[in-house]
Amino acid sequence: MSREFGRRVLIEEAEALQQLAGNLGDSFDQAVEWMLGVKGRVITCGIGKSGHIARKTAGTLSSTGTPSLFLQAAEAVHGDLGMVTADDIVLLYTHSGETDELVRLFPSIREIGARTILMTGRPESSAGRLADLVLDTGVTREACPHNLAPTTSTTAMLALSDALSVAVMERRGFSREEFARFHPSGALGKRLLLRVSDVMRPTAEIARVSEDTPVLDVMRAITNAGVGAAVVLDAENRLVGFVSDGDLRRHFVSSAEPLDARAEDLMARSVTTISEDLLAVEALEVFQNLPRKIGEMPVVGKDNRIVGLLMLKDLLRSGIV
Repeated sequence: MSREFGRRVLIEEAEALQQLAGNLGDSFDQAVEWMLGVKGRVITCGIGKSGHIARKTAGTLSSTGTPSLFLQAAEAVHGDLGMVTADDIVLLYTHSGETDELVRLFPSIREIGARTILMTGRPESSAGRLADLVLDTGVTREACPHNLAPTTSTTAMLALSDALSVAVMERRGFSREEFARFHPSGALGKRLLLRVSDVMRPTAEIARVSEDTPVLDVMRAITNAGVGAAVVLDAENRLVGFVSDGDLRRHFVSSAEPLDARAEDLMARSVTTISEDLLAVEALEVFQNLPRKIGEMPVVGKDNRIVGLLMLKDLLRSGIV
């Protein structure tokens, strides 16, 4: 069955990664030290399937604090080697170690003065003998039944490249804030940068009432603000209660004289609040973990003074998920 064949491929590749993890040695440590101390950039280089891994690695390194770019091997031998300087490290990818386009690069790179790190499954190959440092993936056979299509070898290259990138990032002390700086758009950056203060409705745009506000005026305030609840405040702008749409509906269904009520008669006095400094993604977790699902949450500052209203629908629209 197809699934059995697929399962075998996954098991073979997983076993190769397990073996690779056990065989990491001094060359891996040396590669991390070189990349950590590089004055220029880490230039990844490859062609074909290995080239795809090299390009991805350049992106991973760049986004985790190590300036990097991708050099296509076939273009490199026709002039693009001009982007390499003596301050750079060139990380080359070839499983066989005999890829002609890559092997021909080593003399020129040495002449430029850049260091070379080779990722290969054949450390004794031509490229292996020319490289300054070799990272051996240890792959001797592909998961392809004909041992032809790059499968296990590219999986190992990708995993080893990720291990290298993350190890350098960890040694560099690369922070969440720095990561966010390189990912200002999309969910990644927003999850790390966006705070409640960036998403909340400010006090001028929310429904604010006092304890003695008549119920119809509470409804008007909520409707005019276009929100789902009203904050009940004292004379010092401190939060003393909260009236939601649900509170209003329950009041009108259960009360014999619903129009005679004031905000204090139906407001919730125990109110879940949130700080404006909290990350938006953390605020979303607060909403999700509440035993009773709500759609709005008052944002308070010092002395429980109201500073805004956080609405669940605004959080979801912010792009953090």
